[in-house]
Amino acid sequence: MNRRILGPVYDNENENWKTLTNKEIYAMVKKPTITETIRLKRLHWFGHVQRMEENRIPKKVLYMNLEATRLRGRPRNRWQDEVREDGRLVGGKGWKERVYNRQEWKKLLRTGGNRRNLHMPME
Repeated sequence: MNRRILGPVYDNENENWKTLTNKEIYAMVKKPTITETIRLKRLHWFGHVQRMEENRIPKKVLYMNLEATRLRGRPRNRWQDEVREDGRLVGGKGWKERVYNRQEWKKLLRTGGNRRNLHMPME
C-alpha cells in the first residue's frame, strides 16, 4: 500500500526513476515491519500465558511435551524457540523474570518496538 502511495522516485544522480526498497519505505513511514509486529505480538501473548494460573489450558498446552517421532534432518523451530529468540532481542538477559511484573513487561515491549531492534535482515 505504501509503495503505491509513495510511487517511484526520480533519482537525479542516475537520471532515472527508481522503485523504493522496503527498508526505504519503512524508514519514511516510521511503521514497524510485519516481522517486528509478529515478534512483538508473540511476546505479548507469551507474557499473557506466563502470568496465567498453572491449571489453565493455554499454559498446559504451552508446556505440553508431545511424544512423537521427528522427521529426519534439521528440526523445525518450535514456538518456544522463536519466543526465546524474540525475548533475547528485546530484553537481553533476564527477560523471562520481567514477564511476571505486568507493567515492566509492557514497558519492555513498548521500548523494544520503539528501538526497532527486532528486525532480522532479509537475506
